[in-house]
Amino acid sequence: MVSPRVLSFLFLLFTLTSQANAKPEYPYSVCITEGGEYAPDSTYQTNLHTVLSRIISDTQIDYGFYNSSYGQDSDRVYATALCRGDVTPHTCLTCLNNSRLLLLKQCPRQKRAVGGYGECMLHYSYRSVLGYYDSDFRVYLRSETNVTDWDQYSYVLKKLLPILKVKAATTDSNLNRKYASGNATGPDSQTVYAAVQCAPDLTEAECNDCLGGAISELPKCCNSRSGGVVIKFRCNFRYENFSFYEPMADTQTLQLSPQGSPSPPSPSPFTTKNSPESTYHGKSSKLQAVIAKCVVPIVVFFGLLIFICIYLGVRKPTKHFQSEAKADKESLLINFDTIRVGTNNFSDANKIGQGGFGRVYKGKLFNEQEVAIKRLCSISGQGDTEFKNEVFLMSRLQHRNLVRLLGFCFEKEERLLVYEFLPNKSLDNFLFDPIKRAHLDWKTRYKIIEGIARGLLYLHEDSQQRIIHRDLKLSNILLDADLNPKISDFGFARLFNVDQTQVKASKIAGTYGYMAPEYARHGKLSTKLDVFSFGVILLEIVSGQKNGGFRNGENVEHLLSFAWTNWRNGRAANIIDPTLNNALGDEIVRCIHIGLLCVQEKVADRPTMASVVLMLDSHSFALPVPLQPAYFMITRCSSVYQFSEFGCLETGSNEQKIDSADASTNEASISSLYPR
Repeated sequence: MVSPRVLSFLFLLFTLTSQANAKPEYPYSVCITEGGEYAPDSTYQTNLHTVLSRIISDTQIDYGFYNSSYGQDSDRVYATALCRGDVTPHTCLTCLNNSRLLLLKQCPRQKRAVGGYGECMLHYSYRSVLGYYDSDFRVYLRSETNVTDWDQYSYVLKKLLPILKVKAATTDSNLNRKYASGNATGPDSQTVYAAVQCAPDLTEAECNDCLGGAISELPKCCNSRSGGVVIKFRCNFRYENFSFYEPMADTQTLQLSPQGSPSPPSPSPFTTKNSPESTYHGKSSKLQAVIAKCVVPIVVFFGLLIFICIYLGVRKPTKHFQSEAKADKESLLINFDTIRVGTNNFSDANKIGQGGFGRVYKGKLFNEQEVAIKRLCSISGQGDTEFKNEVFLMSRLQHRNLVRLLGFCFEKEERLLVYEFLPNKSLDNFLFDPIKRAHLDWKTRYKIIEGIARGLLYLHEDSQQRIIHRDLKLSNILLDADLNPKISDFGFARLFNVDQTQVKASKIAGTYGYMAPEYARHGKLSTKLDVFSFGVILLEIVSGQKNGGFRNGENVEHLLSFAWTNWRNGRAANIIDPTLNNALGDEIVRCIHIGLLCVQEKVADRPTMASVVLMLDSHSFALPVPLQPAYFMITRCSSVYQFSEFGCLETGSNEQKIDSADASTNEASISSLYPR
């Protein structure tokens, strides 16, 4: 069987080969010094990341124009984005995400920046950018190849571009896109392709004026060049000697000569040289053009393919995981003897936690750095798949609210994971301890709630890969010395494509009580599963009660039902942990409201984590009215019954009252001092 690593390598080669013949993407970034810089970890930086995340996660807009703002007063951030009129919503959001990463890298602390690729443009600023116009702003990008007869070539362009300009400015048939594309064939049979576009909020006159100004820049930008782009704040145009856009029903075709049109030549790479004409002409600003070239000949690809096939045919099978792990994560691989010495041969004095997965030890590695080492038991059920999954994902994740994986060991029967050491262990260890609980005042609890939300937002939208945690619970939230939360345990985490909204899981993995109903019953998996788990955790933090059932007088209450009943009847004070000194601030009540929004029965009713972060950060953000939560129980369980997620069960009974069609096996994890 072919190794997944080899398949990945072949896919990479194929991708690179395809890129060799792909159309240029015209990446560019303009870091505008006007407005100054923001400080690292400042409120402005947080607001910037929030507003950009909102744009790249907006799936409701299908015409490619986005406008958003976030924050208050001088920390408010404004952003607009525009995608080319022919691209799909998925391609648009992918391009905008790439633009976001490009600008944050190239302009790491600028309050104002503009940039993008051939298919989109992103602009953020400390002041409103909607309706803003700077006639001095222009970006020139051009091909490095020249045409043989610029007079004839420009003649075709001068005939084609004004027609497209008028067409784009007229909104009747453009579905709010203010976009037009087309081609024209000149007297020398040379076909020229072009596309023009305005921001949809411009009037017809404003669009005509903006595009007219951009087109007048053609001689200065692109004299004698076979392709080029002129970008202004509110409009742009591009032309090439090959078809770079997707044809639409109203794509213009102009025949300036009866002669036939040859097939367009292949595109050439673009120059990385910044001539005086290819710089931004605005005040105190600079253009940082990043032009990517990739030339991987087809013959090399097939040669390598043949070589690999021959190699695979003669090599002996091996235990491929260890070779994969060493090749991919060699810097994280730690020798077993090093770990054994660092834990004093796994002595009981070093043991700090234990569960169905195995044991957790405190040790010293890496220049006396304190670490936590999870030693997996061979009968724990956490097999090589989950182990590899955690190593693969956590080695790529970097966020202040995610626990850091420092290393791992895979030798013979040993499976060990080395984490940063967090002295306060897990959140449940703090929240449900009557003594430690006193340290969790409301300010600290709110900080923990916000940190968990930001960690999840990073997993869902801001990391390089979209990830669903699948096992979010109190015992998987660790606390550092300052009681900052860190999400841990990614053994059951699942990669999720950016264009997917829901998939079917092959098996259920996680912890009942934190599982969303559509996942527990039918295996339907989406980011809203983590949103549901977050809502349960939020209500646990506010109430100080366990979600699986708690005693209230003679009855055993289910937390979600208890919170909903009291909320609906105007008794929110009953939900709040008494150790918070009966505080009934608006912030606490608002958090209960947000928690109930997250645990609603229907997937579509639950907010995204981007919306949750916005709700937590901005108290002026109006909250919708929550609907009845999942697993709502009208009656309580008496003391002779125990609570389950599917109803009240008689003590000692193993029967779950659930339709057989909804029943499925699960790999419920065991709460412990450290993750599973």
